[in-house]
Amino acid sequence: MSVLLIGLGCVALLLGGSLLYPGFLKPSYILQQLQIAAFLGIIATGAMLVILLGEIDLSVPWTITGTAIVVISATGSSNPVIAGLAIPLGLCFGMVIGLLNAIGVAIFRVPAMVWTLAVNAMLLGATVFYTGNSRPNGEVPWLATQAAIGRTFGIPNAFLVWLGVAVITVWVLRRTVYGNYLYALGNSRRAVFLAGARVRLVTVATFVLAGAFSSFGAILLLGYTNQAYQGMGDPYLMPVISAVVVGGTSIQGGRGNYVGTFAGAIFITLLSSILSVMQMPAAAREMIFGAIILVMLLIHGLSAKNKDI
Repeated sequence: MSVLLIGLGCVALLLGGSLLYPGFLKPSYILQQLQIAAFLGIIATGAMLVILLGEIDLSVPWTITGTAIVVISATGSSNPVIAGLAIPLGLCFGMVIGLLNAIGVAIFRVPAMVWTLAVNAMLLGATVFYTGNSRPNGEVPWLATQAAIGRTFGIPNAFLVWLGVAVITVWVLRRTVYGNYLYALGNSRRAVFLAGARVRLVTVATFVLAGAFSSFGAILLLGYTNQAYQGMGDPYLMPVISAVVVGGTSIQGGRGNYVGTFAGAIFITLLSSILSVMQMPAAAREMIFGAIILVMLLIHGLSAKNKDI
């Protein structure tokens, strides 16, 4: 789906939503939706990198939850050094999970879907074991709160942070050797290997970056909700993948651009908002997001088939 079509889709959602709730078209509401979209968009940045590689990361939900618990636990520590390093520790947690995913996929060559799902299950168990099935004690770091709910000249800081991430990501994908290798690996891993590129290094770097972006989004989400709780990342897996594929990134890898993912995250956020206003059950929302992914898979598959013909 082109960026123009996604933009028209966003306009259609706003107009349709205004029929259910007149406040949909108010600037304050639109800014709030951009703020919420920033959390999804930052997490989707890492997911897009992995999908461009031709892989998928299903450990996103509990990477988010684990990061939030690590950060809030560190801030509640009696050691001032640990408390001061809460946010870096949260980012490191995500990068370690990304490295663990990369080891399974790049070194042991286990299918990413299986390995990352297993890692997600391990994180779930480890989190329940650590917290004792209760919320961890601690305060949310001031910086996380400011970045998540603060405003600069009336614009949400979270959205401004996301814009910064978007600019850097577009530059990396279009102007760096890493970006070129990422697209090339998604198209033909064998060709890139025969060309002498360090395939494993690119794979490891991609999964580590994906883990970092998941943790970055989790820290902003923590500042927004002002609490960490079990399962806080569960609602994000399907919307994240939906945002990436709606944005035009091929689930098979090698094709896509971040501008599309950026627009896709806004589209999915507006859609989620409308479904919430309609009081749509969580199960029905998951079905809708799953249907979106299936439709996009069919579109990409038919497009690829037509090109081959």
